[in-house]
Amino acid sequence: MNTDNSIFVYSEIGQLKSVLLHCPGEEIENIVPDYLRRLLFDEIAYLKQAIKEHNQFAQLLRNEGVEVVYLTDLMKEVLQSEEVKKQFLLDFIKEGRIDTEGLTEALVEYFSHFSNNELIHKCISGVRKEDLHHIKRKSLGDMVKNAYPFYLDPIPNLYFQRDPFASIGSGITLNVMSANTRNRETLFAKYIFDHHPRFKNIRRWYDRDTTHAIEGGDILVLSEKVVAIGISLRTEAEAIEKTARNLFESNESFETVLAFDIPKTRAYMHLDTVFTMVDYDQFTIFPQIESPLDVYSIRKGIGDHLQISSEADELSAILKKYLDLPAVNLIPCGNGDPIAAGREQWNDGSNTLAISPGKVVCYNRNYVTNEALRQHNIEVLEFESYELSRGRGGPRCMSMPLVRDILH
Repeated sequence: MNTDNSIFVYSEIGQLKSVLLHCPGEEIENIVPDYLRRLLFDEIAYLKQAIKEHNQFAQLLRNEGVEVVYLTDLMKEVLQSEEVKKQFLLDFIKEGRIDTEGLTEALVEYFSHFSNNELIHKCISGVRKEDLHHIKRKSLGDMVKNAYPFYLDPIPNLYFQRDPFASIGSGITLNVMSANTRNRETLFAKYIFDHHPRFKNIRRWYDRDTTHAIEGGDILVLSEKVVAIGISLRTEAEAIEKTARNLFESNESFETVLAFDIPKTRAYMHLDTVFTMVDYDQFTIFPQIESPLDVYSIRKGIGDHLQISSEADELSAILKKYLDLPAVNLIPCGNGDPIAAGREQWNDGSNTLAISPGKVVCYNRNYVTNEALRQHNIEVLEFESYELSRGRGGPRCMSMPLVRDILH
């Protein structure tokens, strides 16, 4: 294995070397109460404090020797090609569900006055109706009045960089988001992996031109041989099968995909909101998923077939079996207190980001769970989480590892 690859992730806990982030910006201030659910938010966040918290998060990672790469910086470099910029803008407008000729022309003209830096931030923050002063009314769609305040929606979920693509081995899944409002997020990843000199030609185990949804928060690389993927509110079984098939047909080391069938509710959104790996043999878990949890193993079968089996055992036994461990410790969110577990899982108490084996990053507000981790000899690094947590995602949700050291 070549650890110089721009994508190299063979575990959840190997020393984190490089990570992709997006610091929230003006898109957060374009969330309005009437359209919270459309934009997949439950609350209004205060941007100034959210930026302060995100900067703490990034600096904490840098202090641990991690390279922090920002999505907007990569996109600025991609858009240096005028041809690529023109095509990106047309794709972005189309995927923003703008189909009328007059509005498309007005938006292209509007964006033409921005620098690359301004353009990418404006794409993310959204285009208000008041931003466009003149539209040639060329179709019925241009003429019909609509009270909605945006021509192009803001993209406030973009600070959750875990979801649009996922690093697995030396390749990625370029994901299909379950909600239309998030699909433009994957367009940024597409252009980075199509055009950025550091990242182009990376293999894809899944691509955004397919039909079934899969999101990165459901994908956990447990070892060089095992990937866990949640069948969740936002990831479909068909997408998991296709990803498994492509992994097994490659020269990668992965032998098993474990499909975790978790409850399909907003509270449990992704697998990593209820289950994450914190050490070689230790995991955080939200206790309420254990009893209804079904786990399926997917392995390469004969010819083109997959061998799929239901794992009729407790989760700890399944993990012991496939990770070849003598014992597994599941550390409950809320430290066994059902009230604390419910409160802290809502604020992503189980959504830990491992920097190295036994060292994780957590929100400071989940103090009961964080203390439970420390009781099990896990080093917990904390940062403020008053506003970032309003988006319903934690440190793992906000970060996409690009490179991790191999475990020994």
